[in-house]
Parts: sequence; structure tokens; C-alpha cells
Amino acid sequence: MLAVLDRYLLKEVMKVFLAVLGTVLLIVLSLLMLRALEDVNAGALASDIVLRFMGLRIASDLSSLLPPIFFAAVLMTLGRMAQHSELIAFAACGIGPIRTYRALFYAAVPVALAAGWLTLYVRPLVVTELMQMRTSQQDEAQQLFGIKPGRFYQHDNGRITLFVDDIQDSSHLRNIFIHDQREEVIKIVLSGEGMLRQDEETGQQFITLIDGRRYDGKPGTANYAIGEFDRYSLRLKQRQTEDVQSQKRATFPTSSLLGSDNLRDKAELQYRLSSPLAVLSLTLLAVPLTARSPRQRNTWRLFVAFLTYVSFFNLQRVATSWFETGATPEWLGSLWYQALVLVLVMAVVLPNGNWWRRLRSGSRPVRA
Repeated sequence: MLAVLDRYLLKEVMKVFLAVLGTVLLIVLSLLMLRALEDVNAGALASDIVLRFMGLRIASDLSSLLPPIFFAAVLMTLGRMAQHSELIAFAACGIGPIRTYRALFYAAVPVALAAGWLTLYVRPLVVTELMQMRTSQQDEAQQLFGIKPGRFYQHDNGRITLFVDDIQDSSHLRNIFIHDQREEVIKIVLSGEGMLRQDEETGQQFITLIDGRRYDGKPGTANYAIGEFDRYSLRLKQRQTEDVQSQKRATFPTSSLLGSDNLRDKAELQYRLSSPLAVLSLTLLAVPLTARSPRQRNTWRLFVAFLTYVSFFNLQRVATSWFETGATPEWLGSLWYQALVLVLVMAVVLPNGNWWRRLRSGSRPVRA
């Protein structure tokens, strides 16, 4: 059974946390909606999957949003309590920083577990689906709906180059050039007229050329075959999303990263662990960054808190990059920045505050 103080701090922190989380999600949703509408207008995203795309993006980014949001919620809660002299009342009752930490961690641990579940399990699945969705939409936009006159397009990993001089009624083509390198013999196909079509049953897309010429041969040799045709169809092969995803470690399941000797796999695993650890680390920093009394100046503490947030998440990218490239030793890993920020902030804040004196005095906490 939780004590009165634990229930009180847990309730206050979670209220602010949910309020800040809702506000941030509304802002993120607005930005995603604007970007999605731009993609729909450009033909890069189908209108019927906009809501699903936005939901997947939020699920992908939520694990990285939880640590700063919880950090802000704890700072705001403790700041309000300081303004109302509640922290002074806690100290008068013998409730020290260690007792306050225990109450705060009742809220921090569930948030850290949620962040860990999101980043270790949910995010790889979501990123995989997002890549499949993006790849499919880009193929459709480029192959059928997104072709524009006067531009070169490459398909099938660059083995097919297509040029269309003019397009009428979105499907009738004029002055078409095709360079096909899929076989040992290179084909060059020219036609003054053609059309785009799609198989209704399979969804496969084709370009059909009418009354044109075809040149087959190898560059640098005189052995060329020239022929004319009435109709010539070219199937536009869609990219295999599995090949694209295999190169992106964000799509790897966490189980495949465990025990791997590859530095990039280890860096990805430690990156996923950084979110739940950041929730706990920032909770440790929030208490000394809060003024004890409304009479104390809080401006410099807020400035240190802002610097802490900026340096924390900027160092995260630097540490991961250094670890992947081997700039830092493997035994050090890529999570050292969290301990570094903890030590630096504690060294700056604690000597000037009452928390440090109370920790050193070892005051005995009183149960509330």
C-alpha cells in the first residue's frame, strides 16, 4: 500500500505528464497532418491511408518523446509545489530528497517500462510497416501516377531508364525513350506514342508503346539488331521492400540484435535502451534542478535544466555515431553520456542547494 506522500506525488506528476503528453501529441498530429496532406497533394501518399500513416509515425516517435515529456512534468510539478511552499513543509516534516525520489520513481518506473516496450518491441514493427508503405506509395507514384513529361525515371534498381516527352490525359504518352539493361544485350526502344495501363486483377503496371523501333546490342560493338514493332509492352517491376528493409537496422527485431558481434547492431540495441534509461536519469536530475522555496531564484536552475535537455539528447546522437564508427572503445558503449550529464549537473547544482546538505546529513525520513 502506497503512503500518502507517494500517492500525492504520483497523482500530481501523472496529471501534469498526461497533460503535457496530450499537448505534444496534438502538436505532432498537426505537423504530421500538414506533411501528409502535402504528400497526398503531390501523389506520394494515398488519401485512404493517411490516418494509418499518422498513427504509425506517432507510435514510432513516442518512445523518444516520453523521456523529455516526463522530465518536464516532474520539473513543473516540483516547481509548483515549491511556489506553494509544499517542499518546505515536506522538509519541516523530515521528508528529505531520498524520500522524494522514492515517490517520484513510483511514476518514473512505469513510464520507463512503457518507453522500453515501445522502443524494443513496437518500434521495429512500426518502422518496417512504414517502410513498406512508403516504398509501395513511391513505386505507385513514380511508376503510374507520378510520371511527368520531360524527365528521366529509373526503375528496377536503375536497370531501366524511361523518358516521356509529353503526357495527355494522364495515360497517353508521346515521344517515349526506354533504355533496358536487364539482360546482357542492351535494348533501346523508341516510339512516338504509347500508354500507361494497369492490370485490374494483379495491380501490375505496364507501359505499352505503339509503332516504334527497337535496337538490341552491346555498346562498343557493331553487332546491333534493329527492328520495328506495332506494340511493345514493358512491365514496371516493383521494388522488393524486403531488400530495402534488410539494410535498415531500425527494422531488426530486438531478439536478433542480442548477442550480435556487429558494432552497428550493438549501437542499435543500446540506442533502444537509451529511452527507458533516460526516463530514470532525468528523474534523478529533476529534483536538484528545482528550487526549494518561492524566495529562491529559479532562473538559473531553469537555464541549467534547458541545457541538460539539449545536451542530453544531442550527446545521444554523438555517442551512437562514435560507437558505430569505432571512435570510442567497445567496452565504453554508447550510453556513457547519461552518466556524464548526471555528474556534471550534480556538480553544478548540488553544492549550492539544500538538497546536498540534507543528503549529507542523512536526515531520517518520516512516513507520511
